[in-house]
Amino acid sequence: MPLLVQPSLPAGSMAVLAQPSFSADGILVRPWRRSDQSAVLAAYDDPAIQRWHCRTMTDQEARDWIASWPGRWRAETGAGWAVVDAGEVVGQVSLRRLDFRDGTAEVSYWILPEARGRRIARRALSALTTWSFETLGLHRMELNHSTDNMASCRVAQAAGFAVEGIKRREALHADGWHDMHMHARLDTDG
Repeated sequence: MPLLVQPSLPAGSMAVLAQPSFSADGILVRPWRRSDQSAVLAAYDDPAIQRWHCRTMTDQEARDWIASWPGRWRAETGAGWAVVDAGEVVGQVSLRRLDFRDGTAEVSYWILPEARGRRIARRALSALTTWSFETLGLHRMELNHSTDNMASCRVAQAAGFAVEGIKRREALHADGWHDMHMHARLDTDG
């Protein structure tokens, strides 16, 4: 019996598309703008985001971070979006380690403290995952977080990302090496 494969877009296909914005469940997910710099600075000034993302940012680094996303889109190495609720940037969601040959990508996200607890991360993650399956033709989305980050685990599971295992001592954080939960969602998952 032949193997049925749903191919992803061929390499070079995403680069010719304009990076979209999409609304999902009351939030807007849109490409980053220069005017979003204060939200990025606030995020990387937050102790929880610093803990899990292992960095802080200066003004120049925040400008460079925002400015890097269009190039990553064109190079098809990643894509980042601001998450907007009630007209304010409250978080980010992104594709990392995008691989069209294998039809996979890793996702990441963060939410500013004042917007936590409103299921914004789950809504943004679900919207990005649906778009990636339907538009990019990806078949597998992965998500990794420290096993100590229970909030991120709840977001992943609520968005349909099943825990597949633990990668031991896989990520270096400020307080040492962390085991990482690996979650994944397939295009065939409900």
